[in-house]
Amino acid sequence: MIDGVLLTPLKIIPNIKGDILHALKASSPGFGGFGEVYFSTIKQGAIKGWKRHNRMSLNLVVPIGEVEFALKDSRKTGSSHGKFVTLKLGVEKNYQRLTIPPEIWVAFRGLSETNILMNILAEEHDPDESDNLEIDSGSDPFLGFVE
Repeated sequence: MIDGVLLTPLKIIPNIKGDILHALKASSPGFGGFGEVYFSTIKQGAIKGWKRHNRMSLNLVVPIGEVEFALKDSRKTGSSHGKFVTLKLGVEKNYQRLTIPPEIWVAFRGLSETNILMNILAEEHDPDESDNLEIDSGSDPFLGFVE
C-alpha cells in the first residue's frame, strides 16, 4: 500500500427493512474534522480522474455498486514515492473506507451497473486546491500512470 493511505473495514448492520452501512465516526482513523460530504455516481465502465488534492485528505466509501481505484504516490519523499496500486471497494465484496492523504493521484472506474461513491472531507471543496489530469481516451489508467 502507499504510505498514509488507510483501508478501514466498515460495519454493515443487517436489518430486515434495510441494512445500516457505517461510514465514518469522529473516533475513526483518518477523521480530520467535517467540512463537506458529497456523492458521485459513476456509470459502468466510466473512468473519472486523475485528481490530486494538495492539502485535503479524502475519505471514500462505496455504499452502492463496486468501484475500482487507482492510486499513484506523487509525494517527493517517503518510502512509497512513485508507487502505483489498484484496489476494488464495494458494499457486496469489500466494504471499507479508503482514506487518501494529500498529493496522491486517484482515478476510479465504475464496475457495476449502478455505482455511488461518497467522499467525506474535513474542509469544503476549493477548486484551486487540487490538480487534474485528463485521462487519454486511448489509455487505461488501471494499467499504469502517465504524468
